[in-house]
Amino acid sequence: MLIVVIPVLAMTLFFSYRYRESNTKAKHTPDWEHNALAEYFWWGVPFIIILCLAAITWKSSYELNPFKPLQSLQKPIRIQAIALQWKWLFIYPDENIASTNFIQFPVDTPLHFEITSDAPMNSFWIPQLGGQIYAMPAMKSELHLIANEKGTFKGLSANISGTNFSKMQFSAKASCLENYKKWIEKAKSSPLVLDAQEYERIKDKNVEVTPTIYILKDHKLFEEVIKKYMTSSQSP
Repeated sequence: MLIVVIPVLAMTLFFSYRYRESNTKAKHTPDWEHNALAEYFWWGVPFIIILCLAAITWKSSYELNPFKPLQSLQKPIRIQAIALQWKWLFIYPDENIASTNFIQFPVDTPLHFEITSDAPMNSFWIPQLGGQIYAMPAMKSELHLIANEKGTFKGLSANISGTNFSKMQFSAKASCLENYKKWIEKAKSSPLVLDAQEYERIKDKNVEVTPTIYILKDHKLFEEVIKKYMTSSQSP
């Protein structure tokens, strides 16, 4: 900004003084129409400013890209999130388990969320861990987060999506690696199975769910939810 403001103010003072009425030595050139040096200056300086701003914008935009993986020595944990009316279903595809309105993960470990919706458009958000990203039918969004301290964080939908939108909340628990592994083992011994029939039951907007853990039977459930709305005959 000062690159523009300072020269303008300086030239204003310079011209006011040099071409004052009492200065008889000021050169009068009414037919003057071109100065190469001036042209280079007033085109070159704005060009350099725009070039610098473009470089900064490009770099910072990529660094904040939610699709960009976080740098870490730990292997990311993949979690698939499906927005339902008015609840969240989470799938751990690499562990063959699923849960409703609850996720657990180890501290200092990157989380790779794959997000979609089997309902009106929503917004997946854990405020204490990072920004929000939309969950939309027929589309897959991605978000990379990490918890740097232990705790249970509140997750929610930041997009109004209907009558019970305010109930679209879930808990995100960051624990030590040992407790996370114990939770995974406990989940794998759950007597409940998430198959097509159970999914249709919890998907019903009139069904309220509590944090529940399932063994995942349909390993292509997330992809099937996305493909469901890729034809004109389906609507959330």
